[in-house]
Amino acid sequence: MDDDDVSARKGSFRKFLEHLSGAGKAIGVLTSGGDAQGMNAAVRAVVRMGIYVGAKVYFIYEGYQGMVDGGSNIMEANWESVSSILQVGGTIIGSARCKAFRTREGRLKAAGNLVQRGITNLCVIGGDGSLTGANIFRKEWSGLLQELAENGDIDREEVQKHAYLNVVGMVGSIDNDFCGTDMTIGTDSALHRIIEVVDAIMTTAQSHQRTFVLEVMGRHCGYLALVSALACGADWVFLPESPPEEGWQEKMCVKLSENRARKKRLNIIIVAEGAIDTQNKPITSEQIKELVVTQLGYDTRVTILGHVQRGGTPSAFDRILASRMGVEAVVALLQATPETPACVVSLSGNQAVRLPLVECVQMTQDVQKAMDERRFKDAVRLRGRSFESNLNTYKRLAIKMPDDQIPKSNCNVAVINVGAPAAGMNAAVRSAVRVGISEGHKMFAIYDGFEGFAKGQIKEIGWADVGGWTGQGGSILGTKRTLPGKSLEAIAEQMRTHSINALLIIGGFEAYLGLLELAAAREKYEELRVPMVTVPATVSNNVPGSDFSIGADTALNTITDAFEGLVLLAQARDSHREFCVPICIVPATISNNVPGSDISMGSDTGLNVVVETCDRIKQSASGTKRRVFIIETMGGYCGYLANMGGLAAGADAAYIFEEPFDIRDLQANVEHLTEKMKTTIQRGLVLRNESCSEHYTTDFIYHLYSEEGKGVFDCRKNVLGHMQQGGAPSPFDRNFGTKISARAMQWISTKLKEAQGKGKRFMTDDCICVLGISKRNLLFQPVAQLKKETDFEHRIPKEQWWLKLRPLMKILAKYKASYEVSDPGQLEHVHHRGHEEPAAI
Repeated sequence: MDDDDVSARKGSFRKFLEHLSGAGKAIGVLTSGGDAQGMNAAVRAVVRMGIYVGAKVYFIYEGYQGMVDGGSNIMEANWESVSSILQVGGTIIGSARCKAFRTREGRLKAAGNLVQRGITNLCVIGGDGSLTGANIFRKEWSGLLQELAENGDIDREEVQKHAYLNVVGMVGSIDNDFCGTDMTIGTDSALHRIIEVVDAIMTTAQSHQRTFVLEVMGRHCGYLALVSALACGADWVFLPESPPEEGWQEKMCVKLSENRARKKRLNIIIVAEGAIDTQNKPITSEQIKELVVTQLGYDTRVTILGHVQRGGTPSAFDRILASRMGVEAVVALLQATPETPACVVSLSGNQAVRLPLVECVQMTQDVQKAMDERRFKDAVRLRGRSFESNLNTYKRLAIKMPDDQIPKSNCNVAVINVGAPAAGMNAAVRSAVRVGISEGHKMFAIYDGFEGFAKGQIKEIGWADVGGWTGQGGSILGTKRTLPGKSLEAIAEQMRTHSINALLIIGGFEAYLGLLELAAAREKYEELRVPMVTVPATVSNNVPGSDFSIGADTALNTITDAFEGLVLLAQARDSHREFCVPICIVPATISNNVPGSDISMGSDTGLNVVVETCDRIKQSASGTKRRVFIIETMGGYCGYLANMGGLAAGADAAYIFEEPFDIRDLQANVEHLTEKMKTTIQRGLVLRNESCSEHYTTDFIYHLYSEEGKGVFDCRKNVLGHMQQGGAPSPFDRNFGTKISARAMQWISTKLKEAQGKGKRFMTDDCICVLGISKRNLLFQPVAQLKKETDFEHRIPKEQWWLKLRPLMKILAKYKASYEVSDPGQLEHVHHRGHEEPAAI
């Protein structure tokens, strides 16, 4: 890499917060309503970003009740106040229902308490009720201040000085019941709790041929039930927004008995607690159990999860989401003017957006109104694109139409896994097979990647063959890194022998490279002139063309669990000499580095592994003062896992290839940690991507930190390896793999229908694509186009979206860093949609 390249890479992080200063301003942050995992990450981000820009930030304890009561319930926060809370569930500043705030008298007291401290910027983390209350408060603000002045509680000067109140909301709700955002803080973590229980239940249910009825939260919203059903391949799901049709009892029993007849040893039925029928009468889990026992005689058990769904450690997704939203909320507050309406910071695809609070609340209320009036199709539509997409996908995958009712396409479609295994691959294969069959295609599975393809390891795969695949880690089909280049003639022969009309490739950077080689060979081999699409699946998240790859989320979440033993060993070395030996795990790739996709299958899983490991390491360090842990993550040259893991785990530094560093940077980080050890936060966390530097190895950094920190802190190192690829897929990877693979099959079907009767051979660039999420849109990008966007030497895209989040990690770790803010003060409308196909995470 030459000096110009280094300067260009470093220069990309030198954009400053122009005209954005919090000097003289005060921000109050509160959590209200039901608690949700990730709220603490949001609070931390608000506090640290606020302090970073020069504002005073105040905790408002116990929600609106604390605002009304005042006194010690409103306390100024400092940097250390929010240390070590990223991994803590619930909310450290408390949440409480407050009847007093619903009255003008209560809001008058609250206004007085805020004015005393100069707080005119309010960040509210809660549900629609909490945010509605904040908006009412904002509208009444000037009148409340006038009344306080008339009562002699404040001076007239105070009325002028604090003339208007800015309000920005973040939605913290495990139910994902707020319209305008694809995901609310806490939802992903709640799904983790549910799937953990489902996975555990499935093992015991299979042993005894049982039926389990699982009741999950969602009094007014069925999102948790729906996505859980998708993620575990449930036989039936009951939702408030989409009640079962009349006669559902018989249809469900027929479905359950058919599955048993196919040798399926268990049945899973998921029920949202607010499930209803078409007459708005409740459908309870006990009623369903009684029906199954009476009609079928199956051994049936009911499990009601309850508040366990709110508990536990927040997932990597929720920590990153909450951190992004918290920083964006502070920026929105500082950019607000007296004319700016109260807004909600939301997630659209992979972008943070600001929406008018009133519009979001109104649409959320419209959903309930539609359900009350039994306009259930409207309720589903109003719930949003993510919900509607999930529901449509579940219906296609859960119920197989009789063969004589499926119009035959007379097309054969093959599915292949390529590259390293990534959690979520099997969910993607299952989805592709079942959607393909429902489209009338004959589906073929190719075993052991391109190597198996050339050898003819191909066989037809049916609907029942992929049952139970969603929760399985690795690749059931088998996968290898071998590229097709040397076997093109043999592969073409197999395509001809099996009359393959289209090919779906699920994999990482090798899948992308393989697609390029197949595209180039079309001139020579007529058999390769068919529609082909790659769905990114790699923990490294390095496939060009997609923000996310299947598997990356699991990798981040699994790290903490997988390496608990390593942490215990690290602790034991202090007192037991037997453990004073080098411990190393050989790293494997979860790099999310396949061109054509921002996110690859497996990268989410890898990210979760990193975060969990960091949590346990930080916990071990909490009992040992002045300790710094240095952790090596996977990813090849792609720094996604190290960077995003650092953001999710609250790291002090993360060394990545994309941002070159030298000995001066390392020395500055040591000095930063030395200063940190003088505070009450006496522990440190440093991540290093495995290929970030040829010379500054993990050992080098460990020895440097150990020597320079001598007498101030000691160091421990851990090299994280293949466990970032292993384990059960996270709910995100199961759902993402399922939906994106289903969409790929629909694209294949469309291409094949266009060619019917025309004798068309697929030679154009738009017939060989990578499918991925890019910002807000789901895009099929020609692989030929993506070549220009690929750094082939380092197996990464030339531009990577997550690099824009890198300054966030630095800012939240108390480094001076630049941050490229979003468009100043731009509010969108809830109904706004772009021209492209929207992506829903």
